[in-house]
Amino acid sequence: MNKQELRRIYKQKRAALSFEEIRELQENMYQQVYDLDISAVKNVHFFLSIELLKEIDTAPLIAYFRAKNKRIVVSKCNFKDSSLTHFYLEENSILELNKFGVMEPIDGEQTYEPVLDMIFIPLLISDAKKYRVGYGKGFYDRFLLKCREDAKFIGLNFFTPIQEIEDIDDFDIPLHQVIYPL
Repeated sequence: MNKQELRRIYKQKRAALSFEEIRELQENMYQQVYDLDISAVKNVHFFLSIELLKEIDTAPLIAYFRAKNKRIVVSKCNFKDSSLTHFYLEENSILELNKFGVMEPIDGEQTYEPVLDMIFIPLLISDAKKYRVGYGKGFYDRFLLKCREDAKFIGLNFFTPIQEIEDIDDFDIPLHQVIYPL
């Protein structure tokens, strides 16, 4: 199937999940994240979950990495050019909802892609080659191009990867790992 079809199908599948199902799926996924080797990691990028879209709740993961003395980075969307600006997320950072329901920092210390060691990425579905289908705006494809070659890209998804996404483009960047419920 192509990205457009997959996007439609997996938005519906995720919307159909009950909050109890999501809680159970998340617990399994959190444990997989806790089992990662993060000894060399200093700066970790997270997406801030959109509850309305039933994305995995990244707040417990952020708390875990913060407790391990890792610096947390989150992004602010620029909808004019589909780019992301990155900020360190501190305990006292002020966040606000943008027009699409995404929590974003309104202040803080700005940082840039080369400092990132590990990036957690939202997605609707991935395939066996670790390509992903997101929401279709290209924010993460542009972002990941600017990251270091040794930075680790990790997708978080409630669904088992499919065999193949048919319409992978040259600008699509595969992930290094996809975490989904086992």
